[in-house]
Amino acid sequence: MAYCGLPASAQRVDPNMDVFYTTDRSVTMYHLADTTRAYMHLKLREPVYVLKDREDGWKEVRTLDGANGVVRAAYLSNVWIRISKTEQTMFVYQGGKLMARIPTDLGYNFFADKERRGNAGDPDHWRTPEGQFSVVSKNPHSQYHKAFVLNYPNAEDAKRGLQDSIITQAEYDAIVQAERNVSMPIMTTELGGYIEIHGDGTGKRSNWTQGCIAIDNTELDKLWDLIVVGTPVLIES
Repeated sequence: MAYCGLPASAQRVDPNMDVFYTTDRSVTMYHLADTTRAYMHLKLREPVYVLKDREDGWKEVRTLDGANGVVRAAYLSNVWIRISKTEQTMFVYQGGKLMARIPTDLGYNFFADKERRGNAGDPDHWRTPEGQFSVVSKNPHSQYHKAFVLNYPNAEDAKRGLQDSIITQAEYDAIVQAERNVSMPIMTTELGGYIEIHGDGTGKRSNWTQGCIAIDNTELDKLWDLIVVGTPVLIES
């Protein structure tokens, strides 16, 4: 099943087949009949069809280009997150199956999309961004219990920022490259940064963060091992 948050190519897959994404920087795909013979290497977040679950810890897969092989099951995931700002709720899915529904605290001005950095003198821009993001880092020592760091600003934000003369061409290029690498973008431009899904949430759908998504610590702990670098995150109005 295709789902939001993966590259556009992954949205055009066979709806009758399960789509997963790779969760390691370099995942080796081996020949179907011989798990000692490397076939090709897959990049982090590369989508693949899962054709068959095997009992020996492997999954038979097919790339979107049609190459077949086997991959260690531990290096694949189909978990993704959808956050509804209107409902102030985080939905966690495994493929098309809803696994959790969690109340969220959002930014001070959560109704609007994030356009630039906010501060105490301009809290209107403490907004929760909208768009397709991914987890690019996990911080177990966050001041807010723990945190999943998102790749805000992403390439779409950078394009708007460049068009509006908020960021420079060099900053734009760096943000776009970070998205390609599934790595931390520049967080210090006028677009802002350090948007996270973190703990210390009230569970009451309050609006107090500087743009982050805050959830209850117990709920975050339940997700800690499930969410990995590369997990897609869709934030909707």
